[in-house]
Amino acid sequence: MQYTDYTISDHTKIQLYKQLLAPRMIEEKMLVLLRQGKITKWFSGIGQEAISVGVTAALHDDEYLLPMHRNLGVFTARKIPLSKLFSQWQGKSNGFTNGRDRSFHFGSQAYKIIGMISHLGPQLGVADGIALANLLKKNKKVTAVFTGEGATSEGDFHEALNVASVWNLPVLFCVENNGYGLSTPTNEQFKCKNIADKGIGYGMESHIIDGNNILEVFSKVSAICTDLRAHPRPVLLEFKTFRMRGHEEASGTKYVPQEVLETWKKKDPIANYESYLIASNIISPETMALLKTKIQQEIEDELQLAYQEEELLLVPEKEVQDIYAPFQYKEYPPNATTENIRLVDAIAQSLKQAMEKHDNLVIMGQDIAEYGGVFKITEGFVAQFGKERVRNTPICESAIISAAMGLSINGMKAIVEMQFADFVSSGFNPIVNYLAKSHYRWAEKADVVIRMPCGAGVGAGPFHSQTNEAWFTKTPGLKVVYPAFPVDAKGLLATAINDPNPVLFFEHKALYRSLYQEVPTDYYTIPLGKAALLKKGTDITIVSYGAAIHWALEVLERKPQIEADLIDLRTLQPLDTETIYNSVKKTGKLIILQEDSLFGSLASEISALVMENCFEYLDAPVQRVASLDTPIPFSKTLEKNYLPKDRFVKALDDLLSY
Repeated sequence: MQYTDYTISDHTKIQLYKQLLAPRMIEEKMLVLLRQGKITKWFSGIGQEAISVGVTAALHDDEYLLPMHRNLGVFTARKIPLSKLFSQWQGKSNGFTNGRDRSFHFGSQAYKIIGMISHLGPQLGVADGIALANLLKKNKKVTAVFTGEGATSEGDFHEALNVASVWNLPVLFCVENNGYGLSTPTNEQFKCKNIADKGIGYGMESHIIDGNNILEVFSKVSAICTDLRAHPRPVLLEFKTFRMRGHEEASGTKYVPQEVLETWKKKDPIANYESYLIASNIISPETMALLKTKIQQEIEDELQLAYQEEELLLVPEKEVQDIYAPFQYKEYPPNATTENIRLVDAIAQSLKQAMEKHDNLVIMGQDIAEYGGVFKITEGFVAQFGKERVRNTPICESAIISAAMGLSINGMKAIVEMQFADFVSSGFNPIVNYLAKSHYRWAEKADVVIRMPCGAGVGAGPFHSQTNEAWFTKTPGLKVVYPAFPVDAKGLLATAINDPNPVLFFEHKALYRSLYQEVPTDYYTIPLGKAALLKKGTDITIVSYGAAIHWALEVLERKPQIEADLIDLRTLQPLDTETIYNSVKKTGKLIILQEDSLFGSLASEISALVMENCFEYLDAPVQRVASLDTPIPFSKTLEKNYLPKDRFVKALDDLLSY
């Protein structure tokens, strides 16, 4: 291994050696504790330390790193207290996740480290978002994100590299090619000779680096970072290395030929570097021994601190409370001046006023810039706010939602427009596994609003008509808003943007241009989680939302003899159960009308809640009226039959006469 061709001071060489020793010695201790049952799992990075240490040393301390589970050297090189790491791995409260997640599944804003989730791909897009924020701030910072050769097969890898290249984002995509994805060798993972070759397809600069040579890693990455700070662009780095132990300890290494293990054992990044340092008289064997003794003592001392920490106490109220980031709702009352506008206009007005209010707000989506979006909601926005803040995206929902999370991490706000709510399935993973879980896991907000043009009634067929809110009301950590009127849409969207938590904001396409209302002209807010009582009566309670509210209003106008409480939920998560319960206790009867199909829907949840909490007040079984449990058909005749509008009349009459 060649160590002599680098103009690096002896002082820096010694510092790099210390940083290499720490993760190796900690790992060796953790493997002992694993056998003793004091930690439950371990993903070894032995043999790969030079990559983590070299990349971290090349970055400035205020530049973000996004490591994985074999990058202990990132955490130790950033000088995170070992006692906190040990508490994290033992599931104690002094760890970064309060026992809610394991291993390196956490982040720390204090150390500018953003940890992984088990679905590896999204963090690549998160790095894009962090880098985009740096680009917009013009602060000349670099972001480095790690992944393994196995994850380069994921669609998120392609999406993230493509976005970074199109937007010239200063990201280092660090691929640790250690030969195996668990047990699958590289020749069964991809056909190209090197992962670095993939950079060609993105018009991206790429390099192959000896991942076991600490001086090569540090020197080359330092030079690249210096250049990127002055000339922002993404760079793909393939680090050739090897994992000397199993994917995790239980899996072992029996699938690796013995001669391969022997070859890479000779390339050990620490043993070879030690030989070089001694041979070059940079450090003596005695000094090395003293360093190891000092690190070993620190490990033992910090372990004792973790051991002495009391076991985690369960506080159920805190568990639920920590799902969401704190949000102090601020009321901006509506002004007296109004104008008669459509739902689509109210949403556009709310977005525009929010962009004026929050100069750190970025809107992203397909065709939303000069074209103005397929529904023309952002038409004219580029002229007012510029293309940096109103960004057309490639067709890659997963990477863009992940990038929105990265913007939030780096102090910005993001809105993502799904061209149609149906297409959110292509970005489902980062929503339900990254945005939704981040605050509960490690107290990181996800200041992201995802706009969801949805709904049937326009003959758009199975892939452009879904009202798929139940996919998200089920997921703890998400907020779901579904207005039915222009006034509500404008005020609720303003609040959703102010809220630092992830919000799915549903907008019914059939209402966009068919519904007018007098809407206050200035900026105002409406609180989330508060239903609206549109009509009052004692005969029956009708609960609905979205387009279905208007179906219920039509029926009540045709049947003035029915005196009903008509509740428009407006927000589906959090749900205003108090308003529902109070009404049911008054009327004794409840019917729930929704556009979504029935099984596993919000109507089912509301019915169960009322049965559990208001049973003694009910004079009849709760009724649910919903669309058929089929995909949404294209033909007008079939679509009319699919929707529950006509079936609602009979169900309402039957329940009233029960």
